[in-house]
Amino acid sequence: MSTPPFLKLPSCVRAVRVAGLAALCGEPAGAVRGTALLVPGFTGSKEDFIALLEPLAEAGFRTVAVDQRGQYESGGPDDPAAYAVAALGADVRAVTAGLGAAGPVHLLGHSFGGQVAREAVLADPDDLPWESLTLMSTGPGAIDPAEAARTALLLEALDSMDLESIWQVMRQLEGERVPPLDPEVADFLHRRWLANHPLALKAMAAHLVSAPDRVDELAAVGLPKLVLSGERDYAWPVPEQSLMAERLGAVRRTVAGAGHSPNAERPAETAAALAAFWSA
Repeated sequence: MSTPPFLKLPSCVRAVRVAGLAALCGEPAGAVRGTALLVPGFTGSKEDFIALLEPLAEAGFRTVAVDQRGQYESGGPDDPAAYAVAALGADVRAVTAGLGAAGPVHLLGHSFGGQVAREAVLADPDDLPWESLTLMSTGPGAIDPAEAARTALLLEALDSMDLESIWQVMRQLEGERVPPLDPEVADFLHRRWLANHPLALKAMAAHLVSAPDRVDELAAVGLPKLVLSGERDYAWPVPEQSLMAERLGAVRRTVAGAGHSPNAERPAETAAALAAFWSA
């Protein structure tokens, strides 16, 4: 899961709700060059983008990072169909409509959020309220087989264990592989995990292990695209993401020193790459 480097909101950021979803909104001090809608990945939340919000505001971009339905502070119903990718994609369109943005809107999805953003675009390719699409650390279809096997274990656990029990098992399995975290961040990760709706976790996990390749469909959509990743990625191999960029005819950028979450691991460099693409 993505780990935000800090939790204190920058002075330019406020907590809001848009189309029923919890969000963090970053506002530039001066003229607004555009708005970016940021969609997090599996087990993530709006806080995964917290380190991007201030540098993007300084670059002139308003940002709105959301919790998807069933994630952290957004909540959701006891209905598995509510967490299908098509339903989450419809949420992205609803949030976009609720932004009230005067300038161009840029859509970005991280990891699983990238496939949700893709679904939102493909739901109606003739009616696109976005100026561009960025796929960050996202692949063309199902996740890497090794990661899929771990995700399948989580799916099994969700059928027989509560979220607190699963959390304790995950901590034990990680052991010393994970460096010590700031206590405030560690507590946040625990609270966020427990706040997820179990049905949302199951639906998202099931999608990740069986997602179809829809790259050819997306390539046919006349929308500027950026494929951005770190130098390494456990979910989708970086060469696979580069091939996806070729198939899409997309701009390709790699953030040096970053892994699956360049937004949290190398926020300054990631913000610079995004601002350059959105300004082109």
